[in-house]
Amino acid sequence: MAIQWYPGHMHKAQKEIKQALPKIDLLIEVLDARIPYSSSNPVIAELGEFRGLERPIIKVMNKCDLADPILTERWRVYFESQQDVKALTLSAHDRPAELSKIVDVARKLAPLRVVKNEPVRAMIMGIPNVGKSTIINVLSGRKIAKVGNEPAVTQRQQRIDLAGGVTLFDTPGILWPKIENTHSSFRLAISGAIKDTVLDYDEIAFYLVDYLQENYPERLAHKYLLNELFSQTIDLVEAIGKKRGCLKVGGRVDLDKVCKIIINDFRASTLGEISLETPEMVKNELVEVAEKIRMKAENNALRKKKKRRR
Repeated sequence: MAIQWYPGHMHKAQKEIKQALPKIDLLIEVLDARIPYSSSNPVIAELGEFRGLERPIIKVMNKCDLADPILTERWRVYFESQQDVKALTLSAHDRPAELSKIVDVARKLAPLRVVKNEPVRAMIMGIPNVGKSTIINVLSGRKIAKVGNEPAVTQRQQRIDLAGGVTLFDTPGILWPKIENTHSSFRLAISGAIKDTVLDYDEIAFYLVDYLQENYPERLAHKYLLNELFSQTIDLVEAIGKKRGCLKVGGRVDLDKVCKIIINDFRASTLGEISLETPEMVKNELVEVAEKIRMKAENNALRKKKKRRR
């Protein structure tokens, strides 16, 4: 599934971010703990080394209360194995004292500012719908950032002074122009990072059910009161539809209706604590992506070569 969703304000936001970066001490990237890789913007890694000045990055894995705790810990270790990266596992619904760890870590990563008694300047970033605005509101103790269940709520930069000597520069939730990893497209869609108006519910629900059948079969059986799981995804989806009463005239299953129910059940976390990717899984996918890009480049070069011969 190819998803290209890059609203105009996101392109503008990237330009504004690059202009503000020279004055920033570190980056804070808010991730969805259920999809730590897919919700990590590759553009942010590039921004961390903007103009050759490497900046520390705090990876905040938000929504950890919705994710598989075992996989969340594996992702934390994975991120902290990278240079200049500190990873935190939090939930936007945590108490302010728990979320204040972000401020504490930011101060540790910019000791010169602390010594000079100057505020640490941190730019907080994240793709849409990862809970960035909720975290900002909790840290500031008041409603500053606009919160919503729809992606792309924040559309301009904001400056927020926090207690503890940290100044946050908030940015709109930005996606990147092209999602090379098809699996990431599905996971972003399932988690709600992409507007539902551009989605095919059937396609992403079948992807989710197929993944759950392989990795969390007991969750499916328990949630939908299934006595058996089927080898074919379509049979499993139809069984869920019958259990939930998603039937058309004649007894046929309404696939569109049951697929929306399955996606909404995942987003509401009624299926339990589930993560949709592992570091090892992503590593294999990136090999496939690199090969796809290489083959595409070769084909483009071959086409150009044929044109020159004509």
